[in-house]
Amino acid sequence: MLSIEKYQQEFTAYLKAYSTVKEPKNLYEPIDYILALGGKRLRPVLTLMTTDVFNGDYQEALNAALSIEVFHNFSLVHDDIMDDAPLRRGHKTVHEKWDVNTGILSGDAMLIMAYQLFENYDVNTFQALAKLFSKTALEVCEGQQYDVDFETRNDVTIPEYLKMIEYKTAVLVGAAMKMGAIIAGASIEDQHSIYEFGKNLGIAFQLQDDYLDAFGDPKTFGKQVGGDIIENKKTYLYLKALEFSNDNDKVKLAQLFASHPQNTDSKIKEAKALFVASGSAEETKQAIKNYTSNAFKVLETLNISEEKKMLLKAFGNNLMNRTV
Repeated sequence: MLSIEKYQQEFTAYLKAYSTVKEPKNLYEPIDYILALGGKRLRPVLTLMTTDVFNGDYQEALNAALSIEVFHNFSLVHDDIMDDAPLRRGHKTVHEKWDVNTGILSGDAMLIMAYQLFENYDVNTFQALAKLFSKTALEVCEGQQYDVDFETRNDVTIPEYLKMIEYKTAVLVGAAMKMGAIIAGASIEDQHSIYEFGKNLGIAFQLQDDYLDAFGDPKTFGKQVGGDIIENKKTYLYLKALEFSNDNDKVKLAQLFASHPQNTDSKIKEAKALFVASGSAEETKQAIKNYTSNAFKVLETLNISEEKKMLLKAFGNNLMNRTV
């Protein structure tokens, strides 16, 4: 097996060879632009790594890994339009650099391109990958709709929130790993188990993102700390704070997350103080540990060597100890 950095390098080289601007340029330039903006390339790396874990050739998984990355970036282009977001990874979003119509059409093309990449596999593999991809893509759309719905609701529950992040974020992590298992010819049981491992890790990853958004180090986090608080997002931190707070603090929290003050620093400071005082901050850290632990329990059921189990565990631990 290779190092994470080596998988990233191999994938980036493959992506660069794939990203060629064709005619009409106004369709393909935005696609090339978003794919070149970087990011952690977490999902495609997982596809390559999982193929290796199950004794397959990771190079055979490059098209599936690329499909996952193209789909992920398609969803970002459309999410940014829905959120009217000006920046993505520190650069102008596609709809800001071009326009909304271009963003919609280029995004649509990316979804089709993601499917096309499965055509490089034999019939049985193609069918298994396409079936998983269709299910996952639809769940990601459902998760996005839940997220939009929650913006105007004041009665979001913890189970509803967890379902939203499972669909919006975690299922794609699970699918990325299951694709690697499919290409390697792993058993159905192992395919299912590695999907569950990835899904649990994906939920932990998103909860960690929620936590870092409030309590991360501005020097390493890579985006504005407190962004979720400014946008009044009902994250796990907020929902747990509501659950644990006394009546007085519940009112304070609700008022705070209905406000749009010019001085956002004081709002962030007050919200974080309530998160800590209520026990929500600690509870969120515990939830991250619990989902990571659930992922690790699944590893015990896999028909792979102890050495490979330890490598997957190390990867999970590194993911949960990140500061970005």
